[in-house]
Amino acid sequence: MIPLYSTKQIRKIDEYAINKLELASAVLMENAAREIFQNVAESFEISSVGIVCGKGNNGGDGFTVARHFVIAGLKVKIIYLGTPKEMSPDCKTNFSVLKKMLNSCSNLSISRYKSPNSLSGLKSCDLICDALLGSGAEGKLREPYLTIIRILNRIAKFKVAIDIPTGLNADTGFAAELFHADVTITLGGLKKGLFFGDGYAFAGDIELGNIGIPDNFLESQTTNTFLIEPEDALNGLPVKAKNIHKYSAGKVLSICGSESFPGAAVLTSRSALKIGAGASILAFPKSSRPLIQKKLGEVVVQDYNDEENGCLLEKNVDQLSAKIKWADTIALGSGIGRDKRTQAAINQFLKRRLFKKCVIDADAIFAINKNRYKKLNLKNLVLTPHQAEFADLIGISVAELKRDLLKYGSLFVKRTGAFLILKGAPTIIFTPDGDSLINSTGNAALAKFGTGDVLTGMIAGLMAQQKDIENAIIAAVYIHGLAADLMVTKTTEYSLLAGDLINYIPDAIKFLRNSVV
Repeated sequence: MIPLYSTKQIRKIDEYAINKLELASAVLMENAAREIFQNVAESFEISSVGIVCGKGNNGGDGFTVARHFVIAGLKVKIIYLGTPKEMSPDCKTNFSVLKKMLNSCSNLSISRYKSPNSLSGLKSCDLICDALLGSGAEGKLREPYLTIIRILNRIAKFKVAIDIPTGLNADTGFAAELFHADVTITLGGLKKGLFFGDGYAFAGDIELGNIGIPDNFLESQTTNTFLIEPEDALNGLPVKAKNIHKYSAGKVLSICGSESFPGAAVLTSRSALKIGAGASILAFPKSSRPLIQKKLGEVVVQDYNDEENGCLLEKNVDQLSAKIKWADTIALGSGIGRDKRTQAAINQFLKRRLFKKCVIDADAIFAINKNRYKKLNLKNLVLTPHQAEFADLIGISVAELKRDLLKYGSLFVKRTGAFLILKGAPTIIFTPDGDSLINSTGNAALAKFGTGDVLTGMIAGLMAQQKDIENAIIAAVYIHGLAADLMVTKTTEYSLLAGDLINYIPDAIKFLRNSVV
């Protein structure tokens, strides 16, 4: 796991360097500038750079790195905000140094922002750097920052954000509007808001810039937010014993699908087998069985008497009780429909808890939404909603949820004792222990019908093969995204279908095994 830090913890790193190591803040700024310069110089072939600098220390970083670009012979254009009197001490110092260099450096120009026209000269630059606001800034952007960001986003040049993109909340990953970076060079430590929400969407590739702090101090900071690595996923793949058989290899019962949504049941039950479960049984309405029978392959069908309704009824829970107890894991909800009788059956199923382990997806989540889940014991169950489903589950709007995904996810698992897999770009796992685990695989191709059903089957399949729920979830989520990453290298992000994704699960497992030394 790669630890991700809060803004408060990053400030502690700076305080440690200044107060304990007695490194002057100007030295830290110089170290940061050197890291930024080296990163850009090694990554891009450019002859000109435009840098927009604010009045705080983020602007100071911009002024300092500008000096390195000037010394290297690049043409540098600086647009700055405010006056020297308004600048932070280190920002003012580095601004003054650049002003003194003007007479001897013909490749440097410095001008104060007065109107949107002040930014027009940046269009001729090969690269634009955002050094307006750092991680300490909060709330919506005010003028002139808002106008500046909107103009910079319209300029079709490669863009680099220093520390964080201006406008982003580095803790919540939320921004009403923000600088759209191709690369963000973050300083001191990896800030969690860069890896989900608007940070994930607009921060681009994330590079860490070392400001001269020993790694052991950073590692001493306790955090509960992490980025999942390949090693973490590999740990969740069970070792197959030599004397294993089909029933000891993991038994999955999928109570999924309906007359209206038969395909989801096929995807879920097949995925459980493809990820290694020894037995996969699909509980499906008897009247609709012909819709799916030929598509299931090795999956066994356990039909139930739906009285020609094409959906799960309360009495079917009793009919399936033996198979529910038999299974190591239940996959519940994919395509099961929103008939009121089905919702009642789902609530009965969850109240009785005849199962060992259970993954709750899609329409089964709908059946307990708007805080109805509070009447149930969800401890150690796994819920897999996307953001709209989760917002509906806890009774808030999607807009409110997006303002602080980590807070709402953490509160939910703390209250319920459940595992929450919040599907999205990226998918985030919330554990009852209070950890937030951000997935590092996957791409836009997963934004398509059926891919979530595949994930449900993969989670259920791995949970059936081992006792550790958390390890199984991590492996399933990571491999699911990795399968999509491998698939788009051979097709495109437009062409992925959920059924095809299942066929890439073996490739993803093999790739994972070969990549982890």
